[in-house]
Amino acid sequence: MSELNLTARAASWWASSRSRSQATAAAALVLTSILVAISAFVWTSPGAAPVREAVEQAATAAIPFAEQNAELKSNLDRATQTIASQKGKLTAMQAQSLAAQATAAKKLALAQQQVTAAQSQLADVKAQLAAAKSAGSSSAGGHGSAAGTSASAGGKATSGGGSGGSGDSAPAPITAPARAQLVQPAKRYYGMYTEQAPFNWATFDATSSKVGVSPNLVGYFSGWDEEFRANAVTRSWEQGRLPMMTWESRPIDAGNDTNVAPAYSLPKIIGGDFDDYLHRYAKAIVATGLPLAIRLDHEMNGVWYPWAETDAKGASINGNSPGDYVKMWRHVHDVFQQEGANNLVIWVWAPNIVNNLPASHKVDGFLESLYPGDDYVDWVGLSGYMRPPFKTDQTFTFDYSFTPSLNKLRSITTKPIVLAEVGASETGGHKAAWITSFFDSLAKPENSDIIGFSWFDLAVTSYVEGVRATNDWRVDSRADSLSAFISGLTRPEDDFTLTPAP
Repeated sequence: MSELNLTARAASWWASSRSRSQATAAAALVLTSILVAISAFVWTSPGAAPVREAVEQAATAAIPFAEQNAELKSNLDRATQTIASQKGKLTAMQAQSLAAQATAAKKLALAQQQVTAAQSQLADVKAQLAAAKSAGSSSAGGHGSAAGTSASAGGKATSGGGSGGSGDSAPAPITAPARAQLVQPAKRYYGMYTEQAPFNWATFDATSSKVGVSPNLVGYFSGWDEEFRANAVTRSWEQGRLPMMTWESRPIDAGNDTNVAPAYSLPKIIGGDFDDYLHRYAKAIVATGLPLAIRLDHEMNGVWYPWAETDAKGASINGNSPGDYVKMWRHVHDVFQQEGANNLVIWVWAPNIVNNLPASHKVDGFLESLYPGDDYVDWVGLSGYMRPPFKTDQTFTFDYSFTPSLNKLRSITTKPIVLAEVGASETGGHKAAWITSFFDSLAKPENSDIIGFSWFDLAVTSYVEGVRATNDWRVDSRADSLSAFISGLTRPEDDFTLTPAP
């Protein structure tokens, strides 16, 4: 018989007998009582002590775990509350961040709209300027007049530093307006002196970008120990700028702290010691076929250069005598005339403003004695700065700086006037106001004979009346100075030729 059958039969047997069920219950009760009795006996008997001790130790050991569990539960509850709190804070911070981002996005969109509008306006201005330039070129005939003038002197246009091509292709020739058009311009010149221009345009272009307008005249210096640098002229006209060379009859590296250069005295120039040099120079100018302005031995009415005639006490400077300056100028001019260079050169006679000159150099007739004559001069100019040391009665205006000297020039000649070298120092905090006055005065009808200016855009340390100082003449020396310069230069009433900076 199988085990399954035996089990089934036993279950059936127990279920079929009530008496058997009662007997079973009674037996279970008896068995339970016996087990309780045995446990009590065992627990109370001397031999049960180790068992009791083990149970008590287990209970004691369980108490710390229960306490730790309770503490852990408490910590967990606090952590849960902290997390919930921080989550709320993070949600608030995220909301603030999103709001800030939205505000920034709106501002950026507005700025982009303003930039787009400004670019559109600039494009319109460039298009108008291009159209005007095209019309001007068509009416003036480009460089044809200048080329025709120089051709009679045996000159020809050269290409200078053009990129050129390969094979039979030739670089495009460099062109310039006719000299007559340059001498009497339709609009005013805006010029600038910077480091190394026109041989390097880096600083020139950087300043132009800040101003927003590119100068159409570039000033630079050269000494009589240098041959003619044709690349100064070609590089200038490649950019569409009139070069104005300040030509000093002394070595190029001579310092401004001395007025002595015996080898270059006016009597030696007049006597022909430099004639070979002058003839070579004039021929080199003709060879370019391009015009330039020459400011020869400027500020001759002062006492600080070796081509000045006399000092404040009337003593000779550098072996020169009264009348020598005019003789020197005419001699150089005549040599250039012999070579045909005067068909290209614009001669600029440019004394210093009279404000800070010695009393002996302000008297009537002194400046007149230094003027070579209208037949030898195309423009008259001035060097003039707003600079320390300041006078007790000084005002920081155009009129204080220039008007007395302009009146003197106008009493001598009616030639066009160029403010050939100007600037203002930041010392004293008057620069921005002076610049504003400068442009305001150029708009006045009495100054309509001023055909332009060239700004000395450098910071220089020098002595003035025995005082050593560093003056920052740059137009962007401070934000307010730059703002005043831009505002004045770009006003229609000041009538400058405005070409947007690249």
